[in-house]
Amino acid sequence: MDPTRLRRLLEDVRRGRAGIAEALEVLKRLPYETTGSATVDHHRALRQPLPEVILCQGKTTAQCVEIARAIVRRSGRVMATRAAVEQARALLAEFGAAARWNEAARTLVVETRRRARGPAAGARPAGGGGTVLVVSAGTSDLPVAEEAAETVGFMGLPVARAYDVGVAGIHRLLAHVDALRRASAVVVVAGMEGALASVVGGLTDRPVVAVPTSMGYGASFGGIAPLLAMLNSCAAGVTVVNIDNGFGAGYAAGVIARQSRAARGARAGRKGSPRVSGRRRTAPPPRGAAPGRARRPKGRR
Repeated sequence: MDPTRLRRLLEDVRRGRAGIAEALEVLKRLPYETTGSATVDHHRALRQPLPEVILCQGKTTAQCVEIARAIVRRSGRVMATRAAVEQARALLAEFGAAARWNEAARTLVVETRRRARGPAAGARPAGGGGTVLVVSAGTSDLPVAEEAAETVGFMGLPVARAYDVGVAGIHRLLAHVDALRRASAVVVVAGMEGALASVVGGLTDRPVVAVPTSMGYGASFGGIAPLLAMLNSCAAGVTVVNIDNGFGAGYAAGVIARQSRAARGARAGRKGSPRVSGRRRTAPPPRGAAPGRARRPKGRR
């Protein structure tokens, strides 16, 4: 159950389009639902930006479909991460045209209502209000970067991409400095020695969420080396998520971008308000008018 559906239900009750008994039946199942293999948290979309997300890794195909069916029935949408090809095929068969599979990211998104999407992979980053820029060091880091980008897009935020711009050819990154400085938040995905996060952190004043990947040779230790490098970054404002955790990075950056956009909206609202500190604005007295002199009411001499 997402806030939009709950608001619609309450509005229907208020206007008499839905009965109290019908609303009670819906609200009875609002907190959670027990399926054959899971306890689905339907209340999550009211507390957080997204409904419960399915981690397909470790689950059977039947379990993934069962859980997705329960979430879509209440929220109208769901995201599945770390989906194997067999699991993705089953979910595509279940939800048809409402489902979209990103094979590189290993994510599958089901949306029964249309939402705006960000630019396609490879598009030139175009930062702006609420935009999250996803930066990857190499093409080998693409699966994790795309998982982050898909997560941001599922949160309804614009996402831009700058891929294969690692420090081995740092001039490639410098071509995106303007986008780095315009984005509300930046996700940096890098394996090997993980140096890209520090470089990006030194080029922008925006929050940087760094993701170490397991890409690299033996001494990379499956992502431990870039993880430690990112944790020891000398660039201020760099935070780090777990190895290969594109979803966690995208989610964190998305929350930052949402808050940034909300803050801008609040500031804009205050600027357009006709009141200041609870008092109505008044026009300054005309030049030459005596201070403190009362204006004569209209219609009286």
